[in-house]
Amino acid sequence: MIDHIVFDIDGTLTDGSIIISDNGGESKRFQAKDGLIVRALPQLGFTTIIMTGRNSEAAQIRSEDLHISVFFHGVVDKAMVLQTYLKEHKLQHKRFAYIGDDLNDYEAMKQCAFKACPADATKEIRMLCDYVSPLPAGYGAVRDICEYLLRRQDQYAAFLKLFGLESVLR
Repeated sequence: MIDHIVFDIDGTLTDGSIIISDNGGESKRFQAKDGLIVRALPQLGFTTIIMTGRNSEAAQIRSEDLHISVFFHGVVDKAMVLQTYLKEHKLQHKRFAYIGDDLNDYEAMKQCAFKACPADATKEIRMLCDYVSPLPAGYGAVRDICEYLLRRQDQYAAFLKLFGLESVLR
């Protein structure tokens, strides 16, 4: 059973746009619907992990807001960081899902039992994935992917129950 989910940020949790102001500040656009489910995942027994190649204050703030369990930023070799994490915590690949979108995610994604991406991910990533969301990055793709995974693991009702909506499934 999958109980760890690794999320890339740019092009997965955001639409990939990086806005840099005249004074060098960086902004990112995040989708609230993605955030709702990501924040709920730990209540359903998931460890949430952000792994991003950029050092970004905006990403750090959003990760804290979402109560992300583990935050890796400035990662050059995502596959190596993931492998090290697995070894240090004595975890198996079969417990991991990875949601990414671009070539720098490819080798890390290959290590995981479940791989998913937004509709606008690169062709190579789409071909690798078990599930490709019909939605683009930053527009609900992460929500769609997480709902898909929860349904696949018979946990979607537990997600709805967090919001008092268990009767919706009856």
